[in-house]
Order: sequence, then structure tokens, then C-alpha cells
Amino acid sequence: MNTPSASLPGGTWTLGDLTVTRFGYGAMQLTGPGVMGSPADHDGALAVLREAAALGITHIDTAGAYGPRVTNQLIREALHPYPASLRIATKVGAVRDQQGGWPPARRPEDLRRAVQENLEDLGLDSLDVVNLRLGDAQGPRPGSLAEPFETLVELQQQGLIRHLGVSNATAEQVAEAQAIAPIVCVQNMYNLAYRQDDELIDDLAGKGIAYVPFFPLGGFTPLQSTALSAVATRLDATPMSVALAWLLRRSPNILLIPGTSSVAHLRENVAGAGLSLSDEELAELDEIGQ
Repeated sequence: MNTPSASLPGGTWTLGDLTVTRFGYGAMQLTGPGVMGSPADHDGALAVLREAAALGITHIDTAGAYGPRVTNQLIREALHPYPASLRIATKVGAVRDQQGGWPPARRPEDLRRAVQENLEDLGLDSLDVVNLRLGDAQGPRPGSLAEPFETLVELQQQGLIRHLGVSNATAEQVAEAQAIAPIVCVQNMYNLAYRQDDELIDDLAGKGIAYVPFFPLGGFTPLQSTALSAVATRLDATPMSVALAWLLRRSPNILLIPGTSSVAHLRENVAGAGLSLSDEELAELDEIGQ
């Protein structure tokens, strides 16, 4: 339980000086409806987190905005004191409003408060990875990230953050961040059918930087494709299994963080991502997002 599992699909990747399993877990679905409030099944949420650790998953993705603050508190309750190998990546730069929206919160004081809340809720002295969330709920938006990113660099220099990343970012913003300070990951929307970041993924792979797709299975509108369904039927697998396996094969720097609130579904995701795809099947699947 305390070492990265070689049996998980995809093996491992290094975020700076931190080794993580390429198959990780995204904690967003552990909250109540609309990513707001506490889960209906508190003990079930704890069980999912403990099962993730028991399976050897060493990369958990979260954010203070989930709940808000709910997933971080659940992670602490379930897993603290943390296994030596476990790495927790979080996001700052957005909050929740009373309507369930995700308004930006990227002023220096907002980011300092968010980092302190993450530290408090997770029970940590330093955060492994902090992603600066940019854009809005509709996706990335152009514009400089210099001021908020430099604030996170200051917090990193103070020892509160180990590594930095960006989320919901344009390729230009990724480049701007890299010019300010090293980043270890980019977290953007990407999946079999939504492939706007193909060029960015390949560029990051050449630089040893991880790409972490959110909504790897389509998010709130699950992937629908006749080609995907056809491949899944031939392999006697679920479309979601094929989609996860494709992502792991797409590039070695892709880290998966599929979310679920079910232990059984978590196990299914792990097994599905290990599905073997032939070159012909990969070519067929590649056509979906072209």
C-alpha cells in the first residue's frame, strides 16, 4: 500500500521529484450533487479513497472548490497520516458561489487563502502539486497568467508548495508559465473525442511534463461514438474501458484521474485501463477525434 503499484496500468511517471502512478484518482465526485455539499454516503466516500490507496494508486487529484472544502476533508479523514508514496494534487484559482457556479478567484489574496485552506483541510505543511486554474467553466480563455502564477511561485519559495502546474490553460499560457518557473503538469479537458491539445501533449512529453486530462470519459455527458462502441463490442469491454486504455496509449506523459463515488466502479476503471489495444484498434479510435 505504501509503494507505487507496478500492477496498475500504465506504470509510473515523475512529477518533478515525485513518482506517481499514471493511473490516479479524481476526487470531485465524492461531494454532493453539482459538486456541492457533503456526500449522501459519507462512509462510502471514505471507502473509495481507502480502496484507491489499497489498489496502489499514489496520485489523488482534488480542489478546495469541491464541496467547497469537502473532498479535502474526506481525503484527510480517510487517509491521514498519508502513506509515504501518496501524492495529492490540488487546484486554486476558482471558488463556488451560491448558484453552484465557479467564479474565478485569482487575486494574490485569494490564492494565499486557498493554499492555506488546502493545507488546513488536508492536514499538510506543504502541498505536493498546486495547479493554477485559469479560464472559466466554459473552457480556457486567453490572457496573461503572470500575476497569479507569480503569487504561487512566492508561496512555493516559502515552502508551502512543492511543485506547480496549470489547469484549463491555453498553449500560450502554458508557455508563459514555463518562462516564469518550472511546471510539472498541465491539466486540461481532453479525451478520445475532444482532442484540441494533441500538439500540446506531444510538446509537453518532449519536455518531461505530465498532461492530466480532466473529463477523460466525457464528464457530465459521457462519450458517445459508434466507432468506440464497435471496438468495445469486439473486445467484450465497456466503451469507458476502451477510452481509458486509449488515453494511456496516447502518450507516456498522460496521467489518468477518472473519478467515481463507487468502490466497484473504481475497480472497473482500473481493470478497464489495462485493456490491450492493437495498432489497428488504436488507428480506428484515433479517427473519432479527427
